[in-house]
Formats: sequence, C-alpha cells, structure tokens
Amino acid sequence: MSKKEVPRVKKGSHQTELYAEVPSTCLPIVYSPEYNITFMGLEKLHPFDAGKWGKVIHFLKEEQFITDEVIVLAREASEADLLVVHTARYLNRLKNAILEGSREWSLVVATITEIPPLLFLPNFLVQRNVLKPLRTQTGGTIMAGKLAMDRGWAINVGGGFHHCSSDKGGGFCAYADITLAIKFLFERVEGVARATIIDLDAHQGNGHERDFLEDRRIYIMDVYNRHIYPGDGYAKRAIKRKVELDWGTEDMEYLQKVELHSEGALNEVKPDIIIYNAGTDILDGDPLGGLAISPQGIVKRDEIIFRAARRRGIPILMVTSGGYQKKTARIIADSILNLHRQGLIGEEAVEGAGPSNVPLMMSKSVSSGPTVSAI
Repeated sequence: MSKKEVPRVKKGSHQTELYAEVPSTCLPIVYSPEYNITFMGLEKLHPFDAGKWGKVIHFLKEEQFITDEVIVLAREASEADLLVVHTARYLNRLKNAILEGSREWSLVVATITEIPPLLFLPNFLVQRNVLKPLRTQTGGTIMAGKLAMDRGWAINVGGGFHHCSSDKGGGFCAYADITLAIKFLFERVEGVARATIIDLDAHQGNGHERDFLEDRRIYIMDVYNRHIYPGDGYAKRAIKRKVELDWGTEDMEYLQKVELHSEGALNEVKPDIIIYNAGTDILDGDPLGGLAISPQGIVKRDEIIFRAARRRGIPILMVTSGGYQKKTARIIADSILNLHRQGLIGEEAVEGAGPSNVPLMMSKSVSSGPTVSAI
C-alpha cells in the first residue's frame, strides 16, 4: 500500500494512544527498552532470553540499518486497550495478588510465565518488572498493525504472545497481542475486513485460535511441532491450513512446506492484512521447539513470507514470538537485514519484489557459524 493510499482511521470505542500519528521519517519498526525483562536474575529460570529484543536492536544498529531516531517507540497498552479483547475478570486475576496472611502471592503470573519463584516475590514488583514489559510489547503489536496498513509492512521486535486468549494466558504469554491488533484494525481502520494469521512458531498458536474460532473473517495457517505444548485439540478447529511437523524436521522439508502452504493460503483467501508470527524456536537445538532448522533456514523462511505478501500487495505485520537460545537475537537481526537487502522492507520496498529464488545474503555471524547443538 503506497503512502498516497493510507487508509482512513475510524472512530474507536475508546480513547487510545496506540494509534497516534508516527513521523514519516520513522521506519515501521516498533520497539521500546521497556520490552526487556530483568528481575534480579529470576528471568534466567525460564529458557526464554528475556533480553533478546534489545539485542536485536543492538545488532541492527551495529549494521547501521537503524538509529534511535527512526525507531517507533512502543507505548504500553492501557487497561481500556486490553479490554477490547480481554475479560475484566482475566485482567483482574493478573493484577490482584492472592493474600495469605501478610504475603501477596502472584500465582497467576508465576503460572503463565512458568517462573515459579515469582510466586514468592512482592506483587508490585511482579507487576512492574514482568507484566508492564509484556503490556508494552502488546502495545507495540497494536501500533505495528496500523503502521503495516499505512506503510505496507511493519515489524514489532517483540510480541507474538500466541498462547494467550481473551480469558486465559500460558506459555509466557499474558496478553493476546495478535487478537488485539486484529480487533483494533477491524474496529478502527476502514477497509480492513479480513486478516490472515501465518503462525510459524514451533508451537501451536492456540490463543488466537480460540479467540477466532467462529470468526469467518480470520484465516489461520499454523505450522508447528505436533508433539509439543500446547496440543490444544479444541483450538485446532480454528486452523484453516494445518501443517503438523515431526521431531527434528530440517530445512529442505520445512521450507518446501512453508512456501507451498503460504502460497496456497494466500491464493485461497486474499486478506487485507497478514499477521506473521515469526517464532525462532524452530532453530536446531532449541530446548522447547524440537525442530532442526538452521539459521539460514529461518532467514529464508521469513523471506518467503514477506515475498509472498509483497508480490500480492498485502500489508504484513511481523512479530518475533518464541525463541529460546542466545543466538536467536542475532538470527532475527540477520533476517531483518536480509529482508532489507532483498527490497522487501525499507523505504524503497515495492510490491511485486520478484521471485522467491533470489540468492540469500547472510552476515558472517550466521553463514560461517557452526551448526547449533542441543542445550
């Protein structure tokens, strides 16, 4: 979508800061230092690299692709923003500690984040150091949705909390940012009536699937390891194109299936926007993903999806989702740099950017590195 064809914003049901105008000098890359979770080292008890988002930005700055001046600063989603999807009961469960004697127990948050010691910390610290970063990433995804419609593409360097639905969190996902971004677009941006979710995280995206189970405006393609969490059979009914993978699936089989099914999905229904959940927990050696995709394979996967979107002139929003190795941040940065080299993102990005067999350009940090071994 060209800048001359920016869609009109409709009046929403509540006041929000997330759809504020963004200077044209900014790239549609959304991030905030508030994304990163630091909690006296307790974040290290979960395999998730809770600082990976800042590392991605650091690598992109090192390569002189971005500066602070061109990044769109993410804003925290307010309670009114979250209530567009979430029930008040669920949000209250996140906010309210369980009182026992003089102690406050953050049971719900400890369960969702899978960091049991959070149960024993003061609730106000859990709210500030865990939930606020997740709300800021959620705000970033909602902001990136509008930016994608304005600019043709957008990347939230965080987000992708695809296990959270309107009334239940899990798997380190406390807020349903994908559902929220789509609902905001439907309610506030004219011309957005259909959306396709392409979920390529190693895990099934059961949160948005439960939210959109009966919604014919949403087409969901989900490619995941069939043997791992969450195994949500009820949510699978929402998937229009389901691709279940086995342990240790490697590049050739994986990329063939991604290209075949993404092309099939977009040929079957042309949406007004694509939400691309680009989890990197498919990386060989990931302790939770169970697949065996190389760094080069991840970069190529992202290129396939962006090229399919650009060829059809469909706006695309990418979120980074899962990825549990220290190398993940470098791979995400390399993928973004490759998308720019291929002309698929950036001010010069144009629709119909050519066939998907353009040679892959990789930085030395990925192309010459050893194969990732299991942790």
